[in-house]
Amino acid sequence: MSSEGKKLFNIIILGVSFMFIFTAFQSCGNIAQTVITNLNNTDFHGSGYTSMSIIYGVLSASNLISPSLVAIVGPQFSMVVSGVFYSLYIAVFIQPATWAFYTASVLIGIAAAVLWTAQGNCLTENSDENTIGRNSGIFWALLQFSLIFGNLYIYFAWQGKTHISESDRRTVFIALTVISLVGTVLFFLIRKQEDTKAPGDDDSTNEILGESSSAGNKMMRAVAAFKKSITLSLTKEMLLLSVTTAYTGLVLTFFSGVYGTCIGAVNRFGSEEKSLIGLSGIFIGVGEILGGGIFGLLSKRSRSGRNPVVMLGILVHFIAFYLIFFNMPNDAPIAPMEGTDQVAYMIPSKEVAMLCSFLLGLGDSCFNTQLLSILGFLYSEDSAPAFAIFKFVQSICAAVAYFYSNYFLLQWQLLIMVLVGFFGTITFFSVEWGAAAALAARGSDYSSI
Repeated sequence: MSSEGKKLFNIIILGVSFMFIFTAFQSCGNIAQTVITNLNNTDFHGSGYTSMSIIYGVLSASNLISPSLVAIVGPQFSMVVSGVFYSLYIAVFIQPATWAFYTASVLIGIAAAVLWTAQGNCLTENSDENTIGRNSGIFWALLQFSLIFGNLYIYFAWQGKTHISESDRRTVFIALTVISLVGTVLFFLIRKQEDTKAPGDDDSTNEILGESSSAGNKMMRAVAAFKKSITLSLTKEMLLLSVTTAYTGLVLTFFSGVYGTCIGAVNRFGSEEKSLIGLSGIFIGVGEILGGGIFGLLSKRSRSGRNPVVMLGILVHFIAFYLIFFNMPNDAPIAPMEGTDQVAYMIPSKEVAMLCSFLLGLGDSCFNTQLLSILGFLYSEDSAPAFAIFKFVQSICAAVAYFYSNYFLLQWQLLIMVLVGFFGTITFFSVEWGAAAALAARGSDYSSI
C-alpha cells in the first residue's frame, strides 16, 4: 500500500473507531436524563445534566495535561485506554449507583481529553495542507454515523413506551457497552507512519509526540508539550478561534442532551414522546453526515475557503433556534418526570421538531469540519497542543451549559447560543482571512485548504 493509501486507511479506521465508541456514548448521553428521571424514585439520586457538567468540566481541566500524556504513551495507545474508560462509563447504567455514576463521570472526563488530543494528532499526522479538508470531512462523516445506529435502536425499542423499565434499560446499555468496546479494539488497526525525515531534520510534532525508548526523553517531550499548549493558547489566532469553539460547546450540550430531553418531556406528543428522542438523534446524525460529506469530501471544489460554510452553519442554526422557540414549551428542559402540558407559540409539532434536529446537526457539522480543517492547517506541526486547546475551550463551555441547563428556561438557553454564535462566526472569519492571506503569500491555491 502506498504512503497516501496508508494515510487514508488510517483516517477511515479512526473514523470507524470513533463511530462505534460514540454510537454508544452519544446514545447514552441522549437518553441519560430520561433514564435517570425514571430511576430517581429508587435509591439512585443522580442527574444526567450534572454528570455531563462534571464530564466536560474535568475534560477541560485535563486538556492542560493531555498533550503530555499523549507524548509519553503515544496517540494509538492513548486512544485505546480512553476507549476502555468510555465503555466503563456506559456500563454503569446497567446497574446504576450514584457514587459509581459520578466517579465514572470524572474518569471519562480525563479519558475524553486524552482521546480527542490523540485524535487530532492522528488526523494531522495522516494529512497535509492539500488533504486536511478532505480527511476532516471523512472523519466527521464517519463519526456522525454514530448518531444514526444507536438512536435507531432506541426509536424502535422504546416506541409507545412512557416509562423505561429496568429490563429495557439493561438491554440497551449492555448493547451500548459492547459496541463501545468494539470501537476501542479497532484502534489497534491504525498503522504507524514511517519517519521519512533525515536524522538532522527538525520537526516539532515529532519532538513533542515522537516515540523513544528513553524515559527522560519522553518526560522532556511531555514538558515541551505542556509549554507549547500554554504558548499557543495565547496567540491571536487561537484566542479568536476560541470564541467559535465556545459556541460549538454550547451547541454540543444542546443537541446531545437538552433537546432530546425537551422532546421527551412534551406530553402533547403522546405515547411517541420517548421514542421521538431516538428519532431526533437520527435526524441530527443525518444532518451531521450530510454536512461532513458536502463540506469535507467536496471541499476541493470550493474556491472560497471556509467562511461560506461557517456562514451557512450559523444561518441554519438561527433558523433552528427560531423554530424551536416557537415549537417547544419554555419549561421543557427542566420539566418533572410527568412531563409538561404547556404550549409555546404553536401546538407542538413532531415534524417541526425533527426538522430542527436535522438543522442542528447540519449546522454543527459546518462549524466542526471547518474548525478541524483550520486547526490542522494552521498548527500542522503542533497538532496535539492545538487540538487540546480546542477541546479545552469546547468542553469547559459544554460543562457550563450542562450546569445551567438544570435551571434555565428554554428561551434563555437559545438566546445565549444566538449571541455566542454571532460573535464566534465573526472571529472565525477574521482568522480565515488571515490564513488565506498567508497561503497567498506562499503562492498556494486558496481552494486547497
